[in-house]
Amino acid sequence: MEVRTLRYFLAVAREENMTRAAEQLHVTQPTLSKALKALEDELGKKLFTRHSFSIRLTEEGVLLRNRAEDLVSMADRITQEFVTLDNITGGDIYFGLAESHLIRYLAGEIRDFRKQYPDLRYHITSGDTEQVTEKLDKGLLDFAVLAETPDTGKYEALAFPEADVWGLVFPADDPLSEKDTVTADDLIGLPLFCSEQSWENDLPSWAGDRMPELRLEGSFRLSYNGSMFAREGLGYLLTFEHLIDTSADSGLVFRPLSPRLETKLYLIWKKYQVFSPIADAFLKHLQASFASC
Repeated sequence: MEVRTLRYFLAVAREENMTRAAEQLHVTQPTLSKALKALEDELGKKLFTRHSFSIRLTEEGVLLRNRAEDLVSMADRITQEFVTLDNITGGDIYFGLAESHLIRYLAGEIRDFRKQYPDLRYHITSGDTEQVTEKLDKGLLDFAVLAETPDTGKYEALAFPEADVWGLVFPADDPLSEKDTVTADDLIGLPLFCSEQSWENDLPSWAGDRMPELRLEGSFRLSYNGSMFAREGLGYLLTFEHLIDTSADSGLVFRPLSPRLETKLYLIWKKYQVFSPIADAFLKHLQASFASC
């Protein structure tokens, strides 16, 4: 199975049209059709269903698309890394980031690092722990940032200088806004929004024996989406401070949890990972900078 054939397959899957895909790839339609037929024969599965004016993926085709995207991305990374081996002024670094306002530390360090390496190109993807560690494990990322304690059996880790503070976001006209902090007792009976990851890993230690009495109304991987539901009065969002606009004209307020609940942020990378020169230089830069904070 050649990478070129996988690129052909992904182009057809994206365009859902053989003619448009052939034009995009700058190959003839018979060449493209022959390559895809050979791919189906090699795998022993039908990858497309053909309709009058479009082509759709079969279940097997969807599976191959997911795998092919990772394989093609990895092939592109390998090419980029070898092209930039002798480029001491830049190269590509790939990050997978959790949602946190402490990402500002990482952004600031990238800004300072680019002064020394002006040809640095960085690529950012966002997600929860499961999403970013999956890409890190596959070799699609150099670094991931997690809002939870990492698995030290698999990863090396560097803690950020600060921790995120947990609290509740809700409409400003709610009676809870009269309180300076929010306790577990205050949350009993309320429809709550939170990420599944945090509901399972962060909140139980804080709520203690009150946890079974708390009700998860809905789970969100992105706090911003959860805040829209909170704004409409559908529930109360448990999230980090500073992620949501709670200024005077936003219609929302933030109240920290009591007792105080914090979550540390970590930059992680795979144990025994061999970095490109630019990624290795950035890690050393970040370690030195965080050590001085």
